Amino acid sequence: MPKAIVVRETGKASNMKFEEVKVGKPKKGEVLISQKAIGLNYIDVYFRTGLYPAPQMPLTPGMEAAGDVIAVGAGVTDFKAGDRVAYGSVLGAYAEERIVPADRVVKIPKGISYELAASVMLKGMTTEYLLRRTWKVKKGDTILFHAAAGGVGSMATQWANELGATVIGTVGSKEKVKIAKAQGCHHVINYREKDFVSEVMRITKNKGVDVVYDGVGKDTFPGSLDCIRPLGMWVTFGQASGSIPDMNLGLLSQKGSLFVTRPTLMTYIAKREDLVMSTKAMFGAINKGIIDVSVNQTYPLKDAAKAHRDLEGRKTTGATVLLV
Repeated sequence: MPKAIVVRETGKASNMKFEEVKVGKPKKGEVLISQKAIGLNYIDVYFRTGLYPAPQMPLTPGMEAAGDVIAVGAGVTDFKAGDRVAYGSVLGAYAEERIVPADRVVKIPKGISYELAASVMLKGMTTEYLLRRTWKVKKGDTILFHAAAGGVGSMATQWANELGATVIGTVGSKEKVKIAKAQGCHHVINYREKDFVSEVMRITKNKGVDVVYDGVGKDTFPGSLDCIRPLGMWVTFGQASGSIPDMNLGLLSQKGSLFVTRPTLMTYIAKREDLVMSTKAMFGAINKGIIDVSVNQTYPLKDAAKAHRDLEGRKTTGATVLLV
């Protein structure tokens, strides 16, 4: 029988167990995938700890993976056995084999490996919607991206450069300063050594940035608001350091009639046509060399607990994948 990571009680990383599971056959509109590589993301930690309520228990974490189709259910015409495919929005990815709705799956283009595909589905589509649909980054914009050396941050920095923006990034170590600069950050702030608000205002000559992309959460609030120019936007799309406390919306008027949004990838790719469009743009940017994605860490699927501990300890950079 195939194996998967199973969580029977939310909490610490050691609660994840590698167990045999029954998979079954794909039903109407489904495909059965033999997985080769699985992406690691902070949303996996959120589900494991219970910060995001699991739809059911026991839970198998993970939202993205790549592999081969080995069977299709009735009515599936877009895929056949042997197709190289990936997905990035279906909970339960930490498994050797699994069944996925066919409308959530896309084919992997030539030249893209399983590891690369698995590492970019969530991060790449997140980058796409943040830069192209939430705040439409354009030439001349100045943006602040927190955790600029992370998976999304690295991709966003490169793509924003292509769009003509000036990118200011924050990081938490000297090593990550080098990484962020190598990815194209025009200005990098080590928030452990300097106050990022003061640095942003110095860099922008007290004008502030057009938009702040904040996947950190608690540790960057409310400082992020003080970095934004009047009528700018705060995009809070994650909470790696913890949840943002309840806030008085009056702060937005006090800080300059700011806009704020809490987007999720699932909303932006709810329609299949949006999913296909997003992945096409993402893979296109990779194949054109606009984005250079580095899979910097790999772990066997059975060692998912160690991967989670390293992610939470901010010991990882770029993309991380679990290998089957």
